[in-house]
Amino acid sequence: MIASLGMYDFGPAQGANDRLWALVGGGLRARGIDAPKALTRGEHAYWDAWQSPDLLLSQTCGYPFRARLHDRVAYVGTPDYGVEGCPPGHYRSVFVARADDPRQTLQDFDGARFAYNEPLSQSGWAAPQTHAAKLGLRLPPAVQSGGHRLSALAVAEGRADIAALDAVTYALLQGVEPAMDGLKEVARSDPTPGLPLITATGRDAETLFDIVAAAIAALVPADRTALHLKGLVRIPLASYLAVPNPPPPEQIAARS
Repeated sequence: MIASLGMYDFGPAQGANDRLWALVGGGLRARGIDAPKALTRGEHAYWDAWQSPDLLLSQTCGYPFRARLHDRVAYVGTPDYGVEGCPPGHYRSVFVARADDPRQTLQDFDGARFAYNEPLSQSGWAAPQTHAAKLGLRLPPAVQSGGHRLSALAVAEGRADIAALDAVTYALLQGVEPAMDGLKEVARSDPTPGLPLITATGRDAETLFDIVAAAIAALVPADRTALHLKGLVRIPLASYLAVPNPPPPEQIAARS
């Protein structure tokens, strides 16, 4: 079986995730459910895990969940990271630019070079493009970075003017990624449902919810702080499916 928690799994969070999984695995085995001893990491922690019939537990992004996965997996619950200005289990994007850039507001960045992690990212692509469009702004894609940290680096190094980082990742990068010291926050997007936990179709999602919730509650305070983790909530599937999908990068680039 496969378990992965790769969405927020770097720096001090990595060890905390290992300890969280040890608690989850112990809870599963106490109920007679077999569980892998270690989390899957690396490239196989994402699409390979999410689409596998052997998936026991993983965390995906809201955009892949609504676009490709919601009818092929079972929803377990959504971790609550206590993101400021968001309902429980929700999050938002943080727009960042270089600290020495004279532009101060998001409107000032109309037409600026935008770095994004990937086209199926809610916080890195969908939310910022939807937010910009609502304000009548254009953020033409300039750099596809492959990750939130790499988007931050693209801005810090001058290869892009602005990027949008998942608010939880933004918090986790503080004190871990030196490039963050050269960036400033410009704006935040509207809240959307956070990154859901999923399991393979046919598995007992209700039992998994109870076990994961108990494991989060049992984490030592230092690990909960490292993960910015407050608890586990349920968000209706309809709330995920109602989030708008923006045009893909190539279409927006062609309009610019």
